[in-house]
Amino acid sequence: ELVRGKRDKEAIRLIVDLIGTGVASQESIPAAFAVLEVANGDAWRAAVISANLGGDTDTIGAIAAGMAGACSGLSGLPQDQIAGLKGIDLAEVEPLANDLVAARMPKARGGKEDAA
Repeated sequence: ELVRGKRDKEAIRLIVDLIGTGVASQESIPAAFAVLEVANGDAWRAAVISANLGGDTDTIGAIAAGMAGACSGLSGLPQDQIAGLKGIDLAEVEPLANDLVAARMPKARGGKEDAA
């Protein structure tokens, strides 16, 4: 609620000044949720905002962009920007991601589902 409806510049100032962007979880987690709100659920925008906050940008970005990306999927990312990333081969990452999701899904055993 702290950043809801605020212009980006003001919202970012509030995140940095009032929430904090340090490594402590009481800062990085609320900051990630605030970034997600400022980015309006856009994973790419969340990553860019996080990268420019200062402090524990990688953790905040991973949380905020990860939550947004989990909702929108790969198709929600700007493909021209993704194509320009160096050191990432999506053809190799996609099967790994699918395997991780499959490993996390409950497995049926004897009619009951148990967590993997």
